[in-house]
Amino acid sequence: MEYEFERRSQADDQPYEVTSFAKKYGLTIPAADAVLFAKGPSRTACDAAALAFLCAVAARKQSGR
Repeated sequence: MEYEFERRSQADDQPYEVTSFAKKYGLTIPAADAVLFAKGPSRTACDAAALAFLCAVAARKQSGR
C-alpha cells in the first residue's frame, strides 16, 4: 500500500519575520508590518497581499496621483 504525504518545509508553516518579508517584496518595514498584521500567519495570504499591494502602488503611480 502506498501513502502520499504532503511535503512542506517547516518555513511554510511559520509566519514571516517582518524584515525578511519586507526585503522579499521591496516593502518598507511599516508596509510589511501592516500586511503581516492584516493577513496573519498564513504565508500564502501574506504573499498574495504583498503582490496586491505592489500592484495597487504601481497603478496609483500610473494614474498620476
